[in-house]
Amino acid sequence: MKEITCVVVGGGYAGIHAVKAIRDKLSGRSIRLILLDKEPHHLRKVLLFKPAVSKEAAIELPLKSIFPDEVEFVQGTATKIEKNEKTLFYQDQQGSTQAIHYDMLVLAIGSVIRQAEPEQGGIALSSVEAAEAIRETWLANMQKAVRETNPEERQRLLTVTIAGAGISGIETAAELAYAMHEEAARLGIPPAETKVYLINTHNRLFPEGSAKLGRKLEQTLTADGVTILHRQKVVAERDGIVTLSSGHTFSTGLCIWSLGLIANPLLRTIGIPISAQGQVIVDASYRVSGAPGVYSIGDCARIIDPVSGQADRMTCKEGTAQAARLGSVLAADLDGTSSPTHKSFMEFFCIGLGPEKGIVWTRKWGLDIILTGKLGWKIRQYTWNIASMLH
Repeated sequence: MKEITCVVVGGGYAGIHAVKAIRDKLSGRSIRLILLDKEPHHLRKVLLFKPAVSKEAAIELPLKSIFPDEVEFVQGTATKIEKNEKTLFYQDQQGSTQAIHYDMLVLAIGSVIRQAEPEQGGIALSSVEAAEAIRETWLANMQKAVRETNPEERQRLLTVTIAGAGISGIETAAELAYAMHEEAARLGIPPAETKVYLINTHNRLFPEGSAKLGRKLEQTLTADGVTILHRQKVVAERDGIVTLSSGHTFSTGLCIWSLGLIANPLLRTIGIPISAQGQVIVDASYRVSGAPGVYSIGDCARIIDPVSGQADRMTCKEGTAQAARLGSVLAADLDGTSSPTHKSFMEFFCIGLGPEKGIVWTRKWGLDIILTGKLGWKIRQYTWNIASMLH
C-alpha cells in the first residue's frame, strides 16, 4: 500500500482538530501525517486576556504534548505551494528553505489580530508578550496611584480603556475590572475608584446575538464596574489622552486595542487563490480552487454554507466543526466516493464575564435561550478546553 503524505499547516484550533480528524478517519491506511507550524506550541488565542490580568496564566501548549505519537511535528513557516508538483516550501528555524512533497495538504494557517497604527498609541492584545506588557502597565499604574497626590492624575492611573467590544473586548473588560478591584483593595485604594471603559462601535453589545443578550451583557458588565460607551470608536491614545470619534476626550492610564481578526497575510504570497477578504477560496468540501489535493479550513478560509449562502465566522467553534467534517472529506476523496459538504454551525455563543461568571446564548425554535452565572461559566470553560483538545 502506497504511503500517503498529508501535511497540515497551522497548529491553531482548526489545525490541531484537523490533525485529529485526519488521524481518526484515515486510520488503517498507510499515512505519514505532518503538522507544520512556526511555533513549537499551540496558542490558546481566545484566552489572551488571561496573562493580561494574571502572571500565573499559561496559555501555550507544546504541540508535541498534544500529539505525542504518530504525528510528525516540523517547526517552520510555509512560504510557497507548487500546485503542479504538489510541493510545499517552508523556511526552517535557521532561515533555510526546505521542501515537503505532499499527497494532501491542509491549510489551517488561521488569522492574526488586527493592529492599530503605531501613531494611534496603546497596546494591541495580540500576543502573550503584549498581554504581559498590558498586565505590567496597569499594575505599575496602580502602584503609582497609591503615592499620587494630584486627584486627576490619580484617576488617570486608575483608568483603563478597551477599544473594541467584540467577545475578546468584553472578556478582557470583565477580567480587568475584577483584577483591578482586587489589586485596589490590596493596595488600600477604594475599588470603586478604578475605571474600565469599553468602547463599542455598535448601538448595543454583541449585535450577532439578540437584543436581550446585549442587555444582559451590559447589565452584568456595568454591575461589575465597566463603563460602556456605544456608537463610539477610539481614534487614538496619546500621552494618556483618549480621543473618540465623536471628538470627546478623556484621560486613561492604558489603552488596549481589541479590534478583531483578519486572515493571515501569509496567504497573499503563498500561491493560492484568495477572496477579497484575504481568505482562501474553497468549495463546499473545503477543496482549494485550482489546487488538487489542497484543502483549507478555519479562519484562513472563506467557507460558505451552500444552502444559506452565509459565510462562517472566525471563531474556534466553526474551525473545529469544519475540521471534523474535513476528515470525512479526505477519506471520501481517497476512496473516490461522494464527500460531505459544509453546513453552518448552530447559533451558539459563550462569553466569559470574569471569574466564575459567564453567559451562554443560543437560538432554538425561534426562541432565545440564555444561561448565566456559574453554569454559564462552566460551559464557557468547557468550550475553551475542548477547543484546545483538553478533556
